[in-house]
Amino acid sequence: MDARHRARYREIATVLRRHSFGFLAGLVGAGRRTPFRRASPDAAPDGIVGPPEHLRLALEELGPTFIKFGQLLSTRSDLVPPAYADELAKLQDAAPPVPVEQVRAVIRSELGADADEMFASFEDQPLASASIGQAHAAVLDDGTEVVVKVRRPGAVAQVQQDLEIMRNLADRASRTWSLARDHDARGLAEEFAQTLLAELDYLQEGRNAERFAEDFEFETDVAIPRVFWDYTTSRVLTLERMTGLNVGDAAALDAAGVDRKRVARRGAEIVLKMTFEDRFFHADPHPGNLFVQPDGTIALIDFGMVGEIDESLRDQLGALFVALVRGDPGRLASALIDLSPTSAGADRELLQDDLADFLSRYRLDSLRETPFARMIAELFGILRRHRLRLPREMALLFKALLVIEGLALRLDPEFRLGDTLRPYAQRLARERLSATVLAKRIARATADLGELALDMPGALRRLLEHADEGGIQVHLRAAELEPLVGRAERIGNRLVAGMISAAFITGVGSLVASERRWRSWEGVMLGTGLGVIGSLGGYLALTMRRTGSRRRR
Repeated sequence: MDARHRARYREIATVLRRHSFGFLAGLVGAGRRTPFRRASPDAAPDGIVGPPEHLRLALEELGPTFIKFGQLLSTRSDLVPPAYADELAKLQDAAPPVPVEQVRAVIRSELGADADEMFASFEDQPLASASIGQAHAAVLDDGTEVVVKVRRPGAVAQVQQDLEIMRNLADRASRTWSLARDHDARGLAEEFAQTLLAELDYLQEGRNAERFAEDFEFETDVAIPRVFWDYTTSRVLTLERMTGLNVGDAAALDAAGVDRKRVARRGAEIVLKMTFEDRFFHADPHPGNLFVQPDGTIALIDFGMVGEIDESLRDQLGALFVALVRGDPGRLASALIDLSPTSAGADRELLQDDLADFLSRYRLDSLRETPFARMIAELFGILRRHRLRLPREMALLFKALLVIEGLALRLDPEFRLGDTLRPYAQRLARERLSATVLAKRIARATADLGELALDMPGALRRLLEHADEGGIQVHLRAAELEPLVGRAERIGNRLVAGMISAAFITGVGSLVASERRWRSWEGVMLGTGLGVIGSLGGYLALTMRRTGSRRRR
């Protein structure tokens, strides 16, 4: 470990101790790198009364990477209690301005010419200065007003060093602290690293902006800034400048004669379209990233943090909505366990009991009367209690919905997100049960079964070789029983689901055959898949019957 890393470890440990989190320094191993000094009451800043405030100040002292991490945690109410999430939401990604000489040096290095040569005019005074980059106003030769974002010199090196340290600390914490292990601290650190590294690449942000522009090409009341690629690199991003009123300034909107209720409803529709139709959404739609133009057009900026809903996550989201539509706690428990990467030790029965109580108060058909934030806050409380964690994209989605609901309520106190969300949720639930989707799931299952059939002879051969060499020994610790039982239960549920699916195969086959869109090769694939399933099912039934006969003897 070089001297720079050692100094950074000492700094982290010192800051944690000063803010009464010395036990964390010990748990993650950072405390061994600095002499122990008991934190005194005088060490903390005046007026700080609780741990959440101490944590926020500690992250602020540790700099840009840790500030970004705190901002991420503020969106993860499935992981941290509300008091901490609310306090961490106060973290501001602000930093002292970079000297304009350094900004101009980056532009010259990246674009091959001085800023005064590249632009008709370039403002030395920054519009904003954050931990990763700094924004300046400029004008192109054709008169187009643009914003030039320049990445801070040295930002990448500092972030990469901090991310390496955070990964190391997460790994140590997972080996010494059960809470970190249960919440998959390693996975959370890696997830954060991927998110932050994506924000460092302005080429990726430019591609994100272009994708949103394509998705809203025919929406005349939504404006996405144009990317000027001739003035863009991984360190410099040049975008069309968006102007307008702050979407959260109700008084200014009233003075301009803008219909606040329409803006509230339209803002929610934009986020829901991104999520459920385009499957690619802006994950940080706070008031600073939305502007309302005089004609009511809503303009969006800052596309560094985005989320994407792939086919698997869309299917899981559909399962969640099906459970909410039906008010089924068992189905909802299964959906949440399937979603969570930390579900190995979950107690399904206790989770189902908590969700039954939850569903007695909240169902999808009650969203119209219930604030979405209240329902999600209670659901996140259940997730924390059972140490379940949502995948990154799902957490970003809920965060975006909560932010847009809070913003809409400021503009229209009578707004209910459920009025806009309910049709999307019902459609997603219906799609999950459609014949086409069922056929796709059967096709995927057929492919999995085919791979299993190919792998099985080799696996059986290896098993027999082990048995011949010295027999098979099974070692089981008591601590392993709980995840083993949970896994067995999931396998049992899948077998039952397979039997039920088999009962519908004939009906689904008829429905699929009636659709003219299916080509002949797709019919062959489906027929082959059904044959494989039937053969394996018959073999399994015969095997179970023979086993039962031998046991009775």
